[in-house]
Amino acid sequence: MDIVINLAPLLDFFHLPPEQLLWKFFLYFGWMILAWIFILGALQLWLIRKEALWSETIKFALLAIDIPRANEQSPKATENLFTYLAGAHGAISFFEKWFEGMYQLSFSFEIVSIDGYTQFLIRTPVASRNLVETAVYSQYPDAEITEVDDYTNGAPLRFPDEEYDIWGAEFIQQRHFCYPIKTYEQFEHKMGPSETQFKDPMASLMDLCSSLRPGEQFWYQILVTPCGFDWIKKADDEVNKILGKKTNSGFDLLSWLEPIIHGFSETVFELFGPYTPTKKEEKKSLSMMELTPAQKKKIEFIQKKASQLGFEAKLRVVYLSKKEVMNKPKVGSGFVGYIKQFIDLDLNNFKPDGDYTMTKTAYFNKSARLLEKKTRLINNYIGRSVGAGRPSGIYTIEELATIWHFPIEASSKAPMVQMAPGRKAEAPASLPLFMEDKYTPDDIFNEKTSQDKNLSLEKLDKTIEKELPPENLPFA
Repeated sequence: MDIVINLAPLLDFFHLPPEQLLWKFFLYFGWMILAWIFILGALQLWLIRKEALWSETIKFALLAIDIPRANEQSPKATENLFTYLAGAHGAISFFEKWFEGMYQLSFSFEIVSIDGYTQFLIRTPVASRNLVETAVYSQYPDAEITEVDDYTNGAPLRFPDEEYDIWGAEFIQQRHFCYPIKTYEQFEHKMGPSETQFKDPMASLMDLCSSLRPGEQFWYQILVTPCGFDWIKKADDEVNKILGKKTNSGFDLLSWLEPIIHGFSETVFELFGPYTPTKKEEKKSLSMMELTPAQKKKIEFIQKKASQLGFEAKLRVVYLSKKEVMNKPKVGSGFVGYIKQFIDLDLNNFKPDGDYTMTKTAYFNKSARLLEKKTRLINNYIGRSVGAGRPSGIYTIEELATIWHFPIEASSKAPMVQMAPGRKAEAPASLPLFMEDKYTPDDIFNEKTSQDKNLSLEKLDKTIEKELPPENLPFA
């Protein structure tokens, strides 16, 4: 028995005038596209609502980290700290995500300068506080960790404001995230004494923070979210692209549909003409001997980055100041100069996100758009929002330790960085009770000796008062 297919309705459909053809196509099939868009939108609204409800149950703690004076720990210690925090990463099931609203929580590593007094802080979920403290103490045993009030409390939430103005931006990677920035290992050299062989890039930022006057505040945060290892595949694809090898990173829908569309029937031939598959010229993959020095360097550093533990991270900066003392060129240019230390023109670098988040506008409706940007930026900072603003990039533990670490005393002489006193220990048993060449037991009752000792104590107290921040600072 022969099966006969009547193609007359299909033939009549394709012979309609173009405007009728499009209208009937939309009438028969367009509702599917609209329905699909509606379903996707409804699912996203559902997820956002569930995540908002779940986030209300999460409590955070803001920890001030004071390390001992005369710190000699290199950024390698901070790199180990980030490695330990990777233990916070966990798998979230389908039901936990869509019905409970759970998502991977992030940490915020911050540097804050208020009136010239600088403090290093870590904002962590309360459930991960022990993890953070263990990570810090494991690398800095003599550090002091104190929970403090949020320094952003009291900051204006909308602009314009009568008293304050702000400048700020998110800083993003110039190229694909698989290309690394210049890391701390490249700031070392073999000349001079051993204590000066590492030129700490943090020194310039500490000097900038210490130069702020009363009424000025500088906020710098790095939102760090533990993630899996899927990003490594994209790094491999980038290496294959440099070598000219074929990658399987994308799905070419048009290439897949092209032979199907042209192979339907004679009706399709009448519209599109006979189908002849296009032959794509295959690029010959390059060998390592054929690569240029720049290409070899890219491959080497991409593979090095892919071999390390990575986090999703976002950099955000806010300079908040009273209008009468505000100095945007000093702070803005100073921070851009600090962040440019990590440029490697063959690989990657940072740039301020001038298109979306930077407090700068051009062309139409400048004033209103600028105020909207300022309001959005400070609220995103205060909320430590990962989803707002530009998408997060991928940074390895080495890159994170480069852009956020405790300054090394030999390189940074900033006088107002909050640091813990030296190591606390008991006096050695062999220490004499009195120094024979200075005082004797009888001198305790000597009036002149007592006066000298009191003057020395008063001088010491005044020195300590100069180094301590005012009591009204949130981290005092």
